[in-house]
Amino acid sequence: MTQEKEMSFLDHLEELRWHIIRSTIAIISAATLAFLGKSFLFDVIIFGPTKPDFFTYDMLCNASNLIGYDSFCDTVFDFEVQSRTMAGQFSAHIWTSITFGFILAFPYVLYEFWKFISPGLYTKERKHSRGFLFFSSVLFFIGVLFGYYVICPLSINFLGTYSVANQVHNDFDLNSYIGLVRASVLASGFIFELPIVIYFLTKIGLVTPAFLKKNRKYALVIVLILAAIITPPDVASQIIVAIPVIILYQFSILISKIVIKKQKRQS
Repeated sequence: MTQEKEMSFLDHLEELRWHIIRSTIAIISAATLAFLGKSFLFDVIIFGPTKPDFFTYDMLCNASNLIGYDSFCDTVFDFEVQSRTMAGQFSAHIWTSITFGFILAFPYVLYEFWKFISPGLYTKERKHSRGFLFFSSVLFFIGVLFGYYVICPLSINFLGTYSVANQVHNDFDLNSYIGLVRASVLASGFIFELPIVIYFLTKIGLVTPAFLKKNRKYALVIVLILAAIITPPDVASQIIVAIPVIILYQFSILISKIVIKKQKRQS
């Protein structure tokens, strides 16, 4: 390992504090931009999946037409989003801006995290920092887009039109609606980091390709459970969510194999 100088525990804490401060400043800066763009943030992004002409509904409608169905072609939401507390809308504006700021600043936050742990790594490992930051950021953003364009509209389409009786009208609380969007987006973003997690677990010897293959059936069950949690309880939606996660798992096995091969060549 390479390290310019020995640091005490308190020095490490001080170093960590500054990484956290810089990351927080980046998030707040991005959140401020999001806060100022309130109309775009809410009218276009947050409430986009409630509009009949949303991209996902058009795509699913065209896909269903190819096989002779008209699913998602007449998507109309007969529900209202209400704020039932005095500070409800302002609070939603603040926290939504912070969430959006975190998403935008994610590559920089990851960069600060890497800067903190990199002094404890070997020189060869530190050379791969750019690749780590690039692929981690790309996977996170792909996951965020998947959550926004797939999980979120499927959930809103199911839950927004679900009814137990004609006498019950759907009026959703603002924080409840935004919580659904936030959970769908962030959960997908972090799930798509699976290959990166497997890479590091393989590097430190906690995971091997044989272990991943042996437990593939258990992983499949876990994936289906996760899909059931973050999607509406219909089989089609769960399959749509489960497929990319299963692909990520297979890709993680490949990454684990590559890491093991490199370690064998170096030993």
